[in-house]
Parts: sequence; structure tokens; C-alpha cells
Amino acid sequence: MKLPAVKTTPALMLQGTGSDVGKSLLVAGLCRAFARRGLRVRPFKPQNMSNNAAVTADGGEIGRAQALQARACGAEASVHMNPVLLKPQSDIGAQVVVQGQVLTNALARDYYRLKRDLLPRVIESFDIVASDAHLVIVEGAGSPAEVNLRAADIANMGFAEATKMPVVLVGDIDRGGVIASIVGTHVLLSDSDRQWLRGYIINKFRGDVSLFEPALDIIFDRTGLKSFGIATFWPGAAKLPPEDGVALGQVERYRRSLRMSGSAIQNHKNDGVADRKRDVDTQRHDEPHPPINAGADVDAATTAAEKTGGNAAAGGEAILPNGRVPVVRVAVPHYPQIANFDDLDPLLAEPGIDLVLVKPGEVMPVDCDLVVLPGSKSTLADLRFLKAQGWDIDIKAHWRNGGYVMGICGGYQMLGTMVCDPDGVEGAPGDEAGLGLLNVETVMAGRKTLRTGHAVVVGNGRCPVPDGTVLRGYEIHMGQTTGPDRRFGWVATAGKAGADTAAVNDADGAIGGEGRVMGCYLHGIFASDDFRRAYLAVLTGQDVWGQSIAFEAEIDATLDGLADHLEKCLDLDALWALAQTRT
Repeated sequence: MKLPAVKTTPALMLQGTGSDVGKSLLVAGLCRAFARRGLRVRPFKPQNMSNNAAVTADGGEIGRAQALQARACGAEASVHMNPVLLKPQSDIGAQVVVQGQVLTNALARDYYRLKRDLLPRVIESFDIVASDAHLVIVEGAGSPAEVNLRAADIANMGFAEATKMPVVLVGDIDRGGVIASIVGTHVLLSDSDRQWLRGYIINKFRGDVSLFEPALDIIFDRTGLKSFGIATFWPGAAKLPPEDGVALGQVERYRRSLRMSGSAIQNHKNDGVADRKRDVDTQRHDEPHPPINAGADVDAATTAAEKTGGNAAAGGEAILPNGRVPVVRVAVPHYPQIANFDDLDPLLAEPGIDLVLVKPGEVMPVDCDLVVLPGSKSTLADLRFLKAQGWDIDIKAHWRNGGYVMGICGGYQMLGTMVCDPDGVEGAPGDEAGLGLLNVETVMAGRKTLRTGHAVVVGNGRCPVPDGTVLRGYEIHMGQTTGPDRRFGWVATAGKAGADTAAVNDADGAIGGEGRVMGCYLHGIFASDDFRRAYLAVLTGQDVWGQSIAFEAEIDATLDGLADHLEKCLDLDALWALAQTRT
């Protein structure tokens, strides 16, 4: 593409008519599409609120959505791509991360006063990103229609005004009322903010696009805004990680999506939280661990599912939407401050895995083979919540009946005997007994650990995964974990593999519970194909995972597919021309 002979870097900003309208994936797709046209593209989001974070090579953290967008550009993620990250710790408070490092913890009202002081650092980061780009695609946060917050805004029109940024509004037609949301946003904006609004994109359209054509004239008559296209619903987007926990409550992909046998249904009916006895020795989950389906049955069951409409195989076996018998059933408790839950995506994408996100008020499935405790932004609070749901009883009974348990980051901390936060690092000071499945204790103290890179599994006499299995991931956590089971650390920095005993003993993580309970601080372990296949082979008792997905390659292929889709739906030439109007 022809580059402009100007000093100001071309840029445009996508703002939404509301939260979760699809801005993040639109930006990712546009980044990949323009990068394929030969431009050096960079993403930018002034302010993000999410507990899904990524560690950058420059030693900080940003929202995982911006890390995905950087990947779409073929660029290394930088703290400057998301200079302000808010990580909720409660309904009214969050940890404030600025240019990759923790600045403070703040209640919503306190942060509102703090925001104005952060704008210079946001602009500084934008200038750094723009200095290395032909095109910057900026993502807003929430909606500019929240005009009650405009005075201190740094995420939408406040940023657009400060950088003279042309804005394209994104409306989600899948929610309904998209005409009202676009026209209403335009009406609510002040005249000075309207000058930056240049057009709109309709997102997630299903059906016959021609039926929406009269709406384009209606919107133009009331706003004077042009359409840059209608992005039709693209199912492949489900393969990309959602931005934040909002998606966990809305996306069916994190729900059990199969027909259970009559006995399983009856078990669930009898499992009301209020009716359960809290005595672990007598609680009803103490029944034989159900057999895991053999991998040899997968193809036959797939054929049966195709003939019967994909609901159930002969004998009442549960069938997943992909038509396969679930070889492994994985249960994940959904606690309020769940963090970095994209650790689950490789399991979700794997054919033959039935992943169940267990919601508050529900019971852990008695037929699961693996329980995964994901990360948490507030480990103490989520641990208490987990106990209040009775999930601690379910998890212990699951282990006693032969099941496996994996804890990642905050989930790893919960598996220990005690979690202490004497200084209130993640909320109110206090301590709480853990699940006791690992003989370790965690104290929330010191600086936050942020690092990324390669690692390997180290043999220690307990680890069921082969020594030397390669891992790639990142650590992002508060707290230090110590205790007897730490001598069974199993995640070592690549340089420590095969090193002396002291180095091996320094490996991250712990193993207990007869080798069936494992925990570590490393996020991304299931995205490492070799580890995921080896661990699943342990659960099934046989290696039936040789043809499983190559997860990272699939993410890149999906980004290409998204770019192809947007090339067909949107006027990219017009968007590029708009970006060049920035002066």
C-alpha cells in the first residue's frame, strides 16, 4: 500500500456503542488484514479493564486482547500498547497497572479522580507505539455514550480529542436495537466530540444483509455518518480468546453442551448445594470414579452421532457438538475474580474434551476426570467463595475417587494448606485454610512476579508427564509459595533442565495427592501441545492424542480467517483513507 508523506502516523479508533460489542476481535482482524497488505501495524488501547492479562517481553503486563492484537500484527507485545490496565479485585475496586507495572489499588471513585493524571502517560505510550508504525488501530473501552464520565475520560473521546483521532463506532446488531444505539450515541455526544466521529461498523449480523440496507439511510439521515461495512457473524471467532470475564457468563462454549444419560441427570437433580452434607466422609460424591471412554470408540461414536443427529450415542453416552464421545471430562469452578481463564481455551478446542464451567449454585459433575482451578485476581476471596459453594468438598471427593486436579497460579495457591495476605495485597488482610491437597503455604508479599519464556518438565519421582516435555508460558502473580511438596517442583526454566539438584529443586510448582494433584504458577501450559497431549494421555491411560490440535498454529490460522472475513465485509480502503486524515 502507498504510504503517506506526512509526519503524523495514520491511525483510527474503534469505539463501541457498549461493552462487549466485538471491538477487540475487529481490531485484531483489521491488524492482521492491514499487516498482510504490507503495513507495519500496531494496536493500542488507552485503558482496559480485564483480569485476563499477558506478560510482555519488556517486563510488564497488558490486557491479553492487546497481546492477541500484537500477534495479529506480527509484532512483539509492549506495555505501551495498553498503558492503563485495571484488574478488578471486587465489584468496586481494582488494581491499577500503568505502563506494565502496578501503580496502586483504587476504589472506583478514587480512580475517577486519578484518571486525569494518567492521560499524559497514555499519550506518551501512544507516541512510542506510533513512532514504530505505518498504522495504529486504537480500541476504545466501554462506550463514549457514558457521557457522565466524559470529564475525566482517557479511554474514548478524551483520548480521541487529545490525539486528533478519527473514530469509527461499532454497534452489535446481535443484541438488537443497533440503530437506536448508534443514533443515540451520536445524540448524546457533545458537538466537540462529534467532530471525531466519522462513521460506523455494524457487527455480528446474521441473515440477509440486504434487509438492513434501508437502515443505512435512516442512520445517515439522523447522524450524517457513513457505513464502513457490515461484519456478518463469523463462527470462527469462538476459537479466539475472549477479552474478559463478561464472556464467561454469556458464551455457550464455556457451558456443558451435551445430553446426559438418565443416571447423570438424576445425580445432578439430587445435588442441590443447600441439601448437601458438608461432612467430607459422608458426602454423596464418594462413589466409584466412572471409567474414561477409550479413544478407540471415538470414530465409531462420531459415525453414530452423525446418524442420530449428534445428540447421543448408543447406550446413552454423552455426545459433544463436534460429534465425538468425550474422552476426558474437565470441570472448572467459576469463582468471581477468575483470571487468565484463556488457559482453558486449548482444552476447549481439543476434540474429545467436554469442558464444564461450573457456575455458582451448581455442583461439580460427579463424572469428571479432571478439575482445573484457574487463576484468580483475589485468591483469598475466591477461595472463600469456593468453600461457600461446597466445591471444596466436591474437589476432595473427586480426588479420593481417583480423579486428577490441576491448579494454575491462584488455583495452585488454593490447593495448599493456607493462603495468607497479611498486608491486604489483594483485598482485605487475612488468611484462609486452603483445600489441603498440596502441602504448601502461600504468603502474599513482595513484588509481583512477571516473566515469560520457555520451560521444561523436570522429573522428580512424582510427575506423570515425561521429563523434558517442553512448555512455553508466562508467570503473573503475587505471593510466594513454600512447603514440603515444593520439593516436587516440576516446571523448570529451560536452562535448568538436566542441571544439578539445587537447580531442579528450584523448579516451580508442587505435586501431591499420590501424583494426581499438581499446581504451578506458569500460565499457558495447556497451550503447549506436547505437554497437553502427554497429560491427557495420563488421564486416559493411553496415548490417543497424536492427532490432536496444534493450538498456536490454529490461533494464527483463525486470525487469517478473521482477516479474510473482514476483507469481504468491510471497506478497508476507506478505513485506510480515514486513518490518513489524522493531522
